Amino acid sequence: MTAPLLPGHPHLAYRATATGQDLHLEGVRLADLARTHGTPLFVYSQQAMLDALAAYQRGLASRLAQGKARICYALKANSSLAILQLFARAGCGFDIVSGGELERVLAAGGDPARVIFSGVGKTRAEMRQALNAGQGAGIGCFNVESEAELDVLNEVATALGKVAPVSIRVNPDVDAKTHPYISTGLKGNKFGIAHERAVAVYQHAARLPGLKVVGIDCHIGSQITEERPYLDALERVLDLVEAIEAAGIPLHHIDLGGGLGIDYHGDTPPAADALWHKLLARVDARGHADKAIFIEPGRSLVGNAGVCLTEVLYLKPGEQKNFCIVDAAMNDLPRPAMYEAYHQIVPLAPREPAQAGGAVNYEVVGPICESGDWLGHDRALSVQAGDQLAVLSAGAYCMSMASNYNTRGRAAEVLVQGDQAILIRQRESAADSFRHDILL
Repeated sequence: MTAPLLPGHPHLAYRATATGQDLHLEGVRLADLARTHGTPLFVYSQQAMLDALAAYQRGLASRLAQGKARICYALKANSSLAILQLFARAGCGFDIVSGGELERVLAAGGDPARVIFSGVGKTRAEMRQALNAGQGAGIGCFNVESEAELDVLNEVATALGKVAPVSIRVNPDVDAKTHPYISTGLKGNKFGIAHERAVAVYQHAARLPGLKVVGIDCHIGSQITEERPYLDALERVLDLVEAIEAAGIPLHHIDLGGGLGIDYHGDTPPAADALWHKLLARVDARGHADKAIFIEPGRSLVGNAGVCLTEVLYLKPGEQKNFCIVDAAMNDLPRPAMYEAYHQIVPLAPREPAQAGGAVNYEVVGPICESGDWLGHDRALSVQAGDQLAVLSAGAYCMSMASNYNTRGRAAEVLVQGDQAILIRQRESAADSFRHDILL
């Protein structure tokens, strides 16, 4: 097997076969999966996910050994049940942002006591659902995002005769230097309590009979590729920890969120183990070695573990641009349309340029009736109709954000374990997409 295509894709490489070079994920030839299951098709490497998790486990090893750390996988990155089951079996808790995500955790065998409920718009019904989960024992913690939410959660918990464990999400006003749509730690973002209001809000929470203050939470954004924003946010959070405890409110844990980026296109995020060694050293140096540390990684656990396979339908030359029209679209891979995001696109079986008439720069686009339906701009490819391509780094925020736009069924999903491939989600039919519609 040749070297990996990207540093972030150690389990994806071309392997020589009788017919040439074929792209493999772990020990499985991806063209075989495309033939068996059709395209578009999402394929995930189990080992890539476990290796990414292991980096966090190494970084938090000292705290984990003491039972003072929790790695809560953020479902919003990819909520497929088999992936949740994999992380639950590996000892993860879960970070959720809806009652539906809680149901997914429970369906996958996750422990509700290891669930953190984040998000700015929890409904009363979702609060009751979370408080009653686990045969009435409830979830591990609510990350509360506003003063109004504190009061509503107190009402709901009191009416049920329960006490809700809470941490309050503080907004440290730290620039994560990421896309504005996925930045969450600045004053202009909708998330969290203003840093300046935090102590007063904690004092209010501590007086409410239906709440138990257990921690503090901070999450500054996603696809962060520098360590400085984490260090800056940590210092501001530790300042608050000390001020809150000086006001007589003890804190059990510090939740530092997730957001660590992956390599999409030469990105160089810090290694998770090195980053967390550095962050923990700072926590301990400031006298908080007694605190449990919670983290909520999502993209960094699954993003580079997944690829989306797609077939070239047509090649359409034009006066200004050449178009490579494929059967995957913005409903399957929303990130380019939403964020102008870059995903590397490579052939499953590379052709020599001469075989395909030479490499051509293409706009790689899908069949959806939108000019925004593109997967890649200006990509040099040597392809013909019928060839198959892999869109890389597709494990996060692709299938979880997929839709049925244009009445397109969502793709099937396959999990690769060594030389074995397991179908973990069937392809949707058109009938599946309108199953709940009602005729006049």
